[in-house]
Amino acid sequence: MEPISVQSLAQSGRVPSEYIQPPQNRPVRNNPPATIIPDHDVNIPVIDLFGFDPNLRDSTREEIGRAFRKWGAFHVTNHGVPVTLLDAVRRVGLAFFNDCPMPEKLRFACASGAAASEGYGSRMLVSSDQEQNDAVLDWRDYFDHHTLPLSRRNPNRWPNFPSDYRESVARYSDEMKVLAQKLLALISESLGLRASCIEDAVGEFYQNITISYYPPCPQPDLTLGLQSHSDMGAITLLIQDDVGGLQVLKNGGWVTVQPLSGAVLVLLADQTEIITNGKYRSCEHRAITNPDRARLSVATFHDPAKTVKISPASELINESSPAKYRDVVYGDYVLSWYTKGPEGKRNIDALLRQS
Repeated sequence: MEPISVQSLAQSGRVPSEYIQPPQNRPVRNNPPATIIPDHDVNIPVIDLFGFDPNLRDSTREEIGRAFRKWGAFHVTNHGVPVTLLDAVRRVGLAFFNDCPMPEKLRFACASGAAASEGYGSRMLVSSDQEQNDAVLDWRDYFDHHTLPLSRRNPNRWPNFPSDYRESVARYSDEMKVLAQKLLALISESLGLRASCIEDAVGEFYQNITISYYPPCPQPDLTLGLQSHSDMGAITLLIQDDVGGLQVLKNGGWVTVQPLSGAVLVLLADQTEIITNGKYRSCEHRAITNPDRARLSVATFHDPAKTVKISPASELINESSPAKYRDVVYGDYVLSWYTKGPEGKRNIDALLRQS
């Protein structure tokens, strides 16, 4: 069966019932569980990395520590990734969704019924323990690329429309890996750990790049482009276009992340929360829809191998600060995440030890 394209649904001018969120999850301002903090009151931190200047490393670490304690997310500028490459990835992604004929898109359709399989699709997350047929769906289409380790990377499985699509994604993958490594070193040091501590715990990166396309939605107050969740891996690096729509949860309210040209958004993910023993919390976030404009974002996930066991760093455990989380094999965590659905942070909260 061919996958249902949300883009084609948007053109029909209707929102099918399976995309309508339950009232408590809808992005309505007067709905307490979905309170939205006005954009002008607060926004996520912006940290200038100054090209990783070693003379500024101490102050950069301090800023990162503050941002992760308060937000679990921040923008970085002067990060070393060419802005021309960020623009190229956004451009080829948008061209695929807007200009590529549907028969060509379907050549790259995800395997039916497989969670997060590589390729083009629209159904990755489920929002509850309900049967698949009753699950609320996200208002988005996506293309997921398996990019690292290199043994997983096969550009022949990616579009070649436009002609520089594959080259742009491959270059972007390599640059994001380097940036993730540098950031994890700073995060480790900000907690007084050796620079390689978190990366050693994660092991070789399993990197996926997901280009998400959120078509205009006729009824944005009833839908979500991406339901509330925290990412399950180690660290996520994200860029978005100028439309915006990403929101992060802060003090019980949703804050819209204003697009920042040339910046990369850093999102702490669940396994790093475990490794830091909860000193830094992963970022719960979602995407809202727009009635008039399509939106594009590119998320680069850096995860452990599924055989890796994740536990709090021993250097952060003592009598006054016991381990807060049970050890978990990452593959088991992924299975739970896709079986139960994300629902905010319930999967990582299930690992909390009883005090």
